[in-house]
Amino acid sequence: MSSSSESVGAASLDADVAHALDAARTAFASLSVPESARTDALANLQRWLTDPAFSSYRAQIMALVDHQRWAVLLDSFYQVLPFGTGGRRGTVGVGPNRFNPWTLGSSVQGHARWLRRTFGDRRLSVVVSYDVRVFQDARGQLVSGVANPVLGLSSRDFAEIAAEVYAAADIEVHLPPAGVYLSTPELSFAIRHLGADGGLIISASHNPPDDNGGKIYDAQGGQAVPPQDEEVAREVEGIVHVERMSLDRARAAGLIHEIDPAVHEAYIAANLACSLKPDARSARIVFTGLHGLGRQTAGEVLERAGFDVSIEPTQASYDGAFPNVPFRAPNPEVPRSMSAACAHADKVGADIVMSCDPDADRLGLMVRHPLSRGGAGGASSWRFFSGNEIAAIACDYIITHGGRPHPLVIQTEVTSRLLSRVARSRGARVIDHLLVGFKYIGDALHQIEQHGEFAGISARLEDFALGAEESHGLLVTPAIRDKDAAGAALVIAELASIEKDQGRSLVDTLDGLWRRVGYVKNLLKSAVMMGAEGRARIEAIMARFRIDPPHRIGGRAVTAFHDRRDEDGVFGPIKSGTDRASRNVLVWELGEDARVVLRPSGTEPKAKVYVEVAGTRGAELATEIPRVDAEAARLAEEFVLLMLRAVDIDLPPWALKTSDLVAIEHKLDFAVEVLPTLAERLASDEDPATVEQWLDRRIAAYGRDARQLVADAVRAWVRQERPASAAAVLALFEG
Repeated sequence: MSSSSESVGAASLDADVAHALDAARTAFASLSVPESARTDALANLQRWLTDPAFSSYRAQIMALVDHQRWAVLLDSFYQVLPFGTGGRRGTVGVGPNRFNPWTLGSSVQGHARWLRRTFGDRRLSVVVSYDVRVFQDARGQLVSGVANPVLGLSSRDFAEIAAEVYAAADIEVHLPPAGVYLSTPELSFAIRHLGADGGLIISASHNPPDDNGGKIYDAQGGQAVPPQDEEVAREVEGIVHVERMSLDRARAAGLIHEIDPAVHEAYIAANLACSLKPDARSARIVFTGLHGLGRQTAGEVLERAGFDVSIEPTQASYDGAFPNVPFRAPNPEVPRSMSAACAHADKVGADIVMSCDPDADRLGLMVRHPLSRGGAGGASSWRFFSGNEIAAIACDYIITHGGRPHPLVIQTEVTSRLLSRVARSRGARVIDHLLVGFKYIGDALHQIEQHGEFAGISARLEDFALGAEESHGLLVTPAIRDKDAAGAALVIAELASIEKDQGRSLVDTLDGLWRRVGYVKNLLKSAVMMGAEGRARIEAIMARFRIDPPHRIGGRAVTAFHDRRDEDGVFGPIKSGTDRASRNVLVWELGEDARVVLRPSGTEPKAKVYVEVAGTRGAELATEIPRVDAEAARLAEEFVLLMLRAVDIDLPPWALKTSDLVAIEHKLDFAVEVLPTLAERLASDEDPATVEQWLDRRIAAYGRDARQLVADAVRAWVRQERPASAAAVLALFEG
């Protein structure tokens, strides 16, 4: 067993370190962050440059100083990567505010201590799983050509580090064989199936390629909720050294067990048991895992169930760089992530396209729908389904065909009221006041399993019909306690088959629900803000709006305002620090038909704005849909602009058309600097090829496929400004 001390070394600073710290102190003073962030960054920087435990990082840190990458250094060192309600997730890199062997190791050590303190000296075991990621520094934040201890680290590498930490605490580890992956929903299932005491997955879900994380699970196969998660977090905060036992020694001691393929078979069987119409198999499906694990979960379930499934070939490989996914954003919430799959579906004549994010817990859906009722062979188009819409049609199908006398539907607060309307219209009971995070749905199931009741509703597990959150997360079986795309994909495929056999599509299904319960439009706008400065802005927005919330939004009066941290509100007293963090949510009600919700993301540096507008029940959809859509778009735009002005960011409205994958700082740069300069240069006699090369260099930092990320904003700007070089500008952003 080896031990590495994490205490600060007592050796005096050498000249190089002293010079580096002086340079950093001067540079940090120019950055717009609280003084405490500068002070903490310098203290952490000194520790990582002097403590022998971090010696492998020193060359890279010194190179960052030499290259004056001050924003990267400040963001990497101003805090310890927060241990949130389920673990740590962030950019892989050097420093305490990056995901690396130290931040993962201290998380696992804390979890191991909590397990020992909670369960004593009895035999303990955990399941450790991982996805396809490999850190290659796609953003170029670190210095190439210099020793870099995190470059090339895969999720498997991190999983083995975690296994070594658990083993050092005499906790047995169930680990997939080398070369075999285990998705998030499979982890949840495996914990329960193997009777383990907890688990960990190494994954950053749908985040960009440079990110990774470690998410901790409890014995129920879900993530802990307050106050239990606070207990784990406190153990993590108290870690001063990390102990590891080599895998070879751990195996020799009987502490490492390879997960048997029978566990995967049992997981597949649990999802196949969710079938409600085994004869409904006519829908032809194209599936893409977006270079992730969905092919071995949702894809395999669909194939084993007897569906005609074609795998999109360019995204079929397991590849954490996500090379063939637009914007390298493997997120089913992004319609363009399925563009290649739709093109493949056109070739093979498929009816629907399904996708998963890399850890296979979210489901994406595109549906072919005829442009007219002209019969077979007529023109058609692909219609993207939001997570709320997928949940609504799945809910209606499960309740209608599931045979449950007292069905129960569980959803989070920001999930659409369309779902609760559909559920109640079918006689289901609904729990719809949960905080954001699927762990709260898992906890509701656990409480029902243990006590037969949750939130005043008496129920049995057999009553459970559906759990859903707006971000494409669904669960259709209580055998798993986290969202799972596989079972949801199966019921959606069956419903698509039923509709196909009647000459209809899932678009018709959704239209039918709207006609029955009323049209509801939900919009999500995300404002990414970079680094320590961005996080400070997000905190300032929440603080400002908590003290002085807007009384009108988009010309509509605010009829009620709710701060979910209010201990007199619906969620009662704050249970813990983690509960306080989860309740960092503000809600504005705009009459009976509209609401706006604001919260910072718990896993990414962004503020998230949820807008909902409900139409009039029974209204003619041809006029109601465009009216409600326009109202929702107007409210979203107005609120985002209000939010940005609260931190002195004045962004022109047309710039909001830029993809939400682009940081606010880059949107402002494009609006104020890049686009006006581009128009001027194209209007001059300058060589167009030279201008084009300048453009690509200038916006490369915005993300992969940068021109397409800003294309909608360019078109909006041209419509507004009508520059003389409009045609030349637009030509650069077409395609």
